[in-house]
Amino acid sequence: MFGYVRPPQAVPEAETERFRRAYCGLCHALGRRCGPAARFILNYDFTYLAILLSEKEEGPRDRARCIASPVHRRTYLLSSPALDLAADESVILAYWQLRDGVEDHDWLHGLKYRGLSAALEPAYRRAAQARPAFDGSVRRQLALLAELERGQCPSMDRAADTFAVLLQGAAGGVGDRVQRRVLEQIFYHLGRWVYLVDAADDLRQDAAAGRYNPVALRYGLTDGAWTAESREDFAGTLDQSVHMIAAAFALWDFGVWTPILEAAFYTGLFQTGRAVLDGTFHERRKKRKTQERST
Repeated sequence: MFGYVRPPQAVPEAETERFRRAYCGLCHALGRRCGPAARFILNYDFTYLAILLSEKEEGPRDRARCIASPVHRRTYLLSSPALDLAADESVILAYWQLRDGVEDHDWLHGLKYRGLSAALEPAYRRAAQARPAFDGSVRRQLALLAELERGQCPSMDRAADTFAVLLQGAAGGVGDRVQRRVLEQIFYHLGRWVYLVDAADDLRQDAAAGRYNPVALRYGLTDGAWTAESREDFAGTLDQSVHMIAAAFALWDFGVWTPILEAAFYTGLFQTGRAVLDGTFHERRKKRKTQERST
C-alpha cells in the first residue's frame, strides 16, 4: 500500500485531533507489541487501517512525551484489540513491501530495502507469530503476484485482484460477522485502488527501468506517458473502485470515526487519484511535509 490514503485537509479540527490520537495510539501499539523499530513504519495508511478496525467509540486515552514530541505531551489512544491487530498487520505489510522492493531492484539500488527489511525483521517475526493466518495469506498473494510479473501478465485486473485479496485478509481478525464482511469489501476495493494508483504513479520509472507495469501493458504505454483516451479510461476504473468502497462503507455504522472516513472515501481518494494522473502527487506530498514540520 502505501502513502496514498491520506487525510483530507478540509475537516473540522476536532476530527483532525481524533485522527491524531489514533495515529499516536497506533505508534504506541507498534512499539509495545513489536519493538522500537516498528514505530518507524507508522504512516497515515496504517492509521486508517486501525480506525476501520476500531469500535464505534474512542477508547481510553493517555498523554505522554515521545521522540516526535519530546517537549509537549500528546494525547493517544490506549491499547485495544483493534490497535493491536492493526499494529501486527501493519508490520507484516510493511515488511513484505520492503522485501518486494528488494526483488524489484538490482543489488545496488536494493541496498536500502535490504537494510530496512533487516532492521524490521525482528518486529516482523513477532507480528507473524501473533497473526500467522494473515502472514500466510500475504505470502500466498505476493507469490501469485510475482508469478504474474514474471509472465508479464497483460491483465491489469488480474494483477490488481491479487493485491486486493491480500488487503482483504486484514479483516480476518474481526469477530463480528457482519462487520467482517463489510470490511472485507472495503479492504478489497481499497487494495485494488491502491495497487492501480501505485502502478500509475510508477509508469515513467518502470518504463525507464524496464520493469513490469500492468497499467502500461493494458494501455500500450511504452514510454510511461498517458494518451488522453487511456487516461480517461483509467480514471473511470479508479472511480469505480472508490464507488465500491463507498457502497460497502454505507452498510456499517463506524460511529465517531464516520466523518474521518467519509472525508477519506468521498474526497481524499479522488484527490489522490487526480493528483497521480496529473503528475502533481509528489509535489503535494513535499508541500504537506513542509507544512507538517512547521506546525
